[in-house]
Amino acid sequence: MRRRSLQIASNIQQELQKRLSRGLNDPRIRGLITVTKVELSDDLKHAKAFISVMPHERAKLTMHGLTAATKRLRRDVMDRIHIKEMPTLRIIYDEGHKAEMEVFALLEQDRREQETRSSSKSKWSPVQEDPSTNAQTPSTEDLTE
Repeated sequence: MRRRSLQIASNIQQELQKRLSRGLNDPRIRGLITVTKVELSDDLKHAKAFISVMPHERAKLTMHGLTAATKRLRRDVMDRIHIKEMPTLRIIYDEGHKAEMEVFALLEQDRREQETRSSSKSKWSPVQEDPSTNAQTPSTEDLTE
């Protein structure tokens, strides 16, 4: 994209985020809504706004509400951005953040499991074996005393 289209895309993203943060009068639109990026066509006539919704359980219903409100959002953004012709706006659900949050949840679950395993081992045996050398090493409780 050229510099001008990047500038306009950035302005649209900022103003769209501001508008969404003020809220809409649609009961379907709930949760934390974030405009992750905006892509413009080369002729500046079409814009794709990628939206992330949290919690993910509300995403489908929220996206229906945002799609219904696209014309209103376009008009509100056009009032704030002073360009000759506002591009048509298309709202797209950004699934990248959903996958990212799932990975974080799995990492957190694994961390908790490791903590419970290590705490249960240290409770039952003051000396732990090192599996690589078959040698006994002091536990963390022994080191702190």
